[in-house]
Amino acid sequence: MHRRATITSAAIILTMCAHAADRVKLIVLDPGHFHAALVQKDMYPGLDPAVSVYAPLSPDVVDYLNRIALFNTRKDNPTAWKIELHAGPDYFERMLKEHPGNVVILAGRNRPKMDRIEAAINAGLNVLADKPWIIASRDLARLERVLHQAEKKKLVAYDIMTERFEITSILQKDLVNNESVFGKLVSGSDAEPAVTARSVHHLMKVVAGVPLRRPAWFFDVNEYGDGLADVGTHVVDLVQWTAFPHDSIDYKKDIRILNARRWPTVISKSDFERVTGEPQFPASLAAHIKDGMLDYDCNNSVHYTVRGAHIALDVRWNWESADGDIYEVAFRGTRSRIELRQGAAQRFVPELYVVSKDPEVFSALGHWAAAMQKSYPGLAIEPNDGEARIVIPQKFRVGHEDHFGQVTTLFFDYLKNPASMPAWELSNMMVKYFITTSGN
Repeated sequence: MHRRATITSAAIILTMCAHAADRVKLIVLDPGHFHAALVQKDMYPGLDPAVSVYAPLSPDVVDYLNRIALFNTRKDNPTAWKIELHAGPDYFERMLKEHPGNVVILAGRNRPKMDRIEAAINAGLNVLADKPWIIASRDLARLERVLHQAEKKKLVAYDIMTERFEITSILQKDLVNNESVFGKLVSGSDAEPAVTARSVHHLMKVVAGVPLRRPAWFFDVNEYGDGLADVGTHVVDLVQWTAFPHDSIDYKKDIRILNARRWPTVISKSDFERVTGEPQFPASLAAHIKDGMLDYDCNNSVHYTVRGAHIALDVRWNWESADGDIYEVAFRGTRSRIELRQGAAQRFVPELYVVSKDPEVFSALGHWAAAMQKSYPGLAIEPNDGEARIVIPQKFRVGHEDHFGQVTTLFFDYLKNPASMPAWELSNMMVKYFITTSGN
C-alpha cells in the first residue's frame, strides 16, 4: 500500500514536471530598479506564478518585494505571485547554476548588465531586460556578439521599449508613414533638423502609489549612465521606429554623430537624502561634490544624422514636477509636420497635432481618421487655423506602468516562436545603443 502510494506520487510529480517544462517561469536577478516589479504588475496566461529572485539582501530587493506584495494584496485584480528569494553574496553564481526558470528579468545595475545578459544567454536562458543594456561605446561589439549568440541558440533577448505602446506614439508613427498626410521626411539641416525631440524626466516621483526611493549608486553616471544612455534610449528608439520602420539601418554606415554635450542637475544634500534615504553623499561621488552640492552629470543634447536626415535630441533629468515627465517630438515632412506636444497648453497630457499650410493635407487627414475607426473607434480630428489636433478617446490612453505588461506579452509571443521577432530589431538595437553611447 505504501509502495503503491509512493509510485503514484512519483507519477504525479513527473506529470507536473512535464507540464512545467511547457510553461514560462521567471527568474528576477538583482532588481535594482522598480521596472523589475512593473513587469509583474499583472499575471499572464501560461506563466508560472512561482518566481525565483536571486539578489543580495539590500534596500533594492526589499523595495521590489514590497511592490510585489502591494500587487498581490490590492483590491482590484490582485496578482498571485509566489516569490522564492535566494539572498546571499553568491546569488549570481547560484542563479547560473540552478536557473529554476527559463526567462531572466533584469532592471537597474546598468554597468554590469551586459555581463549578466551574456552569462544568461550562455546558460541557455531567455532575457527580458530594461534599458539601457550598455552605457559605454566600448561594449558595442560585445552587444552585437551577444545578440547573434541569442539568435543562434534560438533564445529571445529583448529590451523593454514601453514607449512604443503609447497611443500617441502609435498614431504619430502611422501619420508619419502616411504619404498623403506627411509626404516624405525632409533631410533638414543643423538649424532646422528633420526631427526634434525633448524628454524631461524627474528624479523625485511616485510610482504605483509608492514614493520612489532611488539607490545612491543611481547618481553615479559611471554605474547607471547619464540621461541619454538611460531614458534617452526610448527617444532614440522612437525616432527610428517612427521614421524608418522595418528598415535595417547599419550603425557603422548610416549614422553620423555631429555634436553632443552634457551638463549637470545640481542636487542638495537634503534632497539627496529625501530620494535615497542616505544622509551623506557616498565616497564614490566625491569627485562630483562642489560646495556641498552634487553635480549629477545627467543632461544631454545630441545632434546626429540617419541616412542624411538631421535629428536633434534634448534629454534632461530635473528634480521634481507636479506635472510629471514630458516627451515632445516633431517630424518634418514635405507636406506637414506631425507634432507631439505636452506643455501647459495641453495640461501636460501628450497631444498629437498635424501642422500644414496645404488644405489637401487636412482632407487626407479626414480620410485617415475614418480608416482608423476600425482600430480606434471615436478617434476624431479637431481643426484650428493651420493645424489639427488628433482627439484620442480616453480608453486608448493606457498609462506608462501598464505598458510593461504590453511589452512582456509581446516578449512571450516571441518566446513561443523566436523566428517571429522582426529581423530589423537587431539592427535597431545596435543603432540605438551606438547613438546613446556615442552622443555623450
